[in-house]
Amino acid sequence: MPKKRDSRLTRNRLSGYNKPKRTPNHPKKSHVVLAKVGNKVKLIRFGQQGVSGAGKKPKSKAQKARRKSFKARHRKNIARGKMSAAYWANKVKW
Repeated sequence: MPKKRDSRLTRNRLSGYNKPKRTPNHPKKSHVVLAKVGNKVKLIRFGQQGVSGAGKKPKSKAQKARRKSFKARHRKNIARGKMSAAYWANKVKW
């Protein structure tokens, strides 16, 4: 018998594990991902709605400072890996 697809993938319309997706209609969070490390699976919502990061290539001095501040402020949580919202926010938005 084939393995049943995780209902959280279908419910959140995700294409697979560790594949972040934009959630424009969510009241607070801008993205969602179903993170999987080994056999642990966790639904993570991350990112502030309506706010863009400074991006991967910030142009102005202010954007560069903002990006640097985010990474410094969340460094510990980013280091926790795929099971943390900060990791995904850093990867997708910053």
